Amino acid sequence: MKPLIGITTNQSVNANGHPTVTLLQSYIHAIMQAGGVPVLIPSMIYHDGWESLYARLDGVLFSGGGDIAIEYFSGEPHPRVYDVDPERDAIELKMIHASASDGKPFLGICRGCQLVNVGLGGTLYTHIPDQLPGALDHAYPGHLRTTLVHEVKIEEGTRIAEILGEPIVKVNSLHHQGLKDVAPSLRVAGHAPDGLVEAVELPDHPFGIAVQWHPEWLTDQHSTRNLFRKFIEAAKR
Repeated sequence: MKPLIGITTNQSVNANGHPTVTLLQSYIHAIMQAGGVPVLIPSMIYHDGWESLYARLDGVLFSGGGDIAIEYFSGEPHPRVYDVDPERDAIELKMIHASASDGKPFLGICRGCQLVNVGLGGTLYTHIPDQLPGALDHAYPGHLRTTLVHEVKIEEGTRIAEILGEPIVKVNSLHHQGLKDVAPSLRVAGHAPDGLVEAVELPDHPFGIAVQWHPEWLTDQHSTRNLFRKFIEAAKR
């Protein structure tokens, strides 16, 4: 049996103003390519049903999207904070707490990386250009999702170093926030050239990894395919 992988989603509206649940297909394709069955998680089930769905999942992918409410990490207010979704914050924080404690495999991507850090007690830069001296430009436009814009140095001896098999990877970059104080339970696994943390992992967990870039758009790379493959393998167990 292929493992069921829950993928968190965004709330939006269509051209007629009707509420929608949205997710870029790149996440779905990456999970299917690696051998998993994607299951979309609508955030509005937070109040009634998230636990029933979570119990049936073999793994959780925390996807990208809007910003996390600053109240969860005593963040510095900034006018560039956007698309805060209280229901999404609530269900994802519940799920990362559950995954971290019960050993369910999880993978965080972009916002998902930030969510993992905040959920486990870390903080964020709410707008990197104004709060990290000497920062690179990390917020490239949406049409550059497959463009490799900077390197990430992967820390030796980490789980993600074993999975990627490369000491330095070139990545895309589509975020304006980032990890500031890393949660005590997490281990830093990668840095951008400006010092920004780009990868973290939860030691002694079957598979607890989060990256700041968007690997779902880079599955032409062997290292990226291996990241998703190892995630699915962990979910099978």
